[in-house]
Amino acid sequence: MLMGTIEIKGLTREFKGTVAVDQVDLTIRDGELVVLLGPSGCGKTTLLRMIAGILEPTSGTISLDGQDITDLPAKKRDIAMVFQSYALYPHLSAYKNLAFPLASRRLGKAETDSKVQAVAASLELSELLDRKPKQLSGGQRQRVAVGRALVRDPRAFLMDEPLSNLDATLRTQTRQELVRLHRKLGTTFVYVTHDQVEAMTMATQIVVLNHGRIEQTGSPSQVYDQPASAFVASFVGSPAMNLMPATVVTQAQTVCLAGKGFEVRLWPGQTEPIDVTFGVRPEHLRVLSPGEEAEIEFLMAVDSIENLGHEEAIYGLAEGTRICLRRPRGWTQVRLGVRRVGFDRRHLHLFERASGRRLEWVPDDVDRLGLADDVQQALAGVA
Repeated sequence: MLMGTIEIKGLTREFKGTVAVDQVDLTIRDGELVVLLGPSGCGKTTLLRMIAGILEPTSGTISLDGQDITDLPAKKRDIAMVFQSYALYPHLSAYKNLAFPLASRRLGKAETDSKVQAVAASLELSELLDRKPKQLSGGQRQRVAVGRALVRDPRAFLMDEPLSNLDATLRTQTRQELVRLHRKLGTTFVYVTHDQVEAMTMATQIVVLNHGRIEQTGSPSQVYDQPASAFVASFVGSPAMNLMPATVVTQAQTVCLAGKGFEVRLWPGQTEPIDVTFGVRPEHLRVLSPGEEAEIEFLMAVDSIENLGHEEAIYGLAEGTRICLRRPRGWTQVRLGVRRVGFDRRHLHLFERASGRRLEWVPDDVDRLGLADDVQQALAGVA
């Protein structure tokens, strides 16, 4: 049985002295839907095209099920690519577009028709096979593009922002169709996007890229709940995590977090002073009513409130840093002006300010606050 495990070691690509992908090590297990997520220019599409064989790496290796395919031509890799632009032949019907990849296999007419009809049925295209691309909607053209990859029965699918040309409603519908398709096929999908909603709702694993390097690899929950760096914390989540400067110090055998306008005891122990960035998700921050207390609290000058229907987003400044608070609608009305806000210590995220990497409290013979190189292997979370 064909599998689809992709292993990448030390993969690097340079363009005229600029490093687009920098020493990437990544294993994509068979049957996963891995999303390469990051801002424009982070190297995600370059990485995908090296896997596809469209671009040659400057250094490093790519293997598929243990076979080194680094120097193998794209057409011999048994990997199918779905492009952002669909890349359909405008003069051919949907049927002929679907059948085109099978022409080189010299299959009989009956076998070709059987494969095309099966793929068309799975993508609900059976009634559209006689139409040319210009007669199809954006979502229908996208499904034909996916079907043209499916008909080859490859070991892995590569998708480069396939939904970016669709409107919001159609994007949601097609996203759900791709997830159902992945579950049905059980085949490896590698999917590139800068849209974190697509990443969070589709992926079994998310790979966050920044400046050609991997910032974090993990499940959607791990990437959201335990971001490995301040960059991941600020990129994943909408609105983004609130990040503010502070210092971790030891006072009376207790580790404390000290910022502008507040100081709070975190846990018993001691550590060297560390300049940090502390973070809290907008949904974990709350406006405090008179007499109400929180484990960590500070003042926020509220200057904007957005009604989002099911919830409201409250924006303002805290010691010069712009922050956001999210909460369900229907609570006590919040007015503009200075308000006390706070959150529980269990929702605190700490990042070393110099490196941006996540900090974890690691109890051992000498309690310490140290860098968590891999959040998934952290011995203890901030609690």
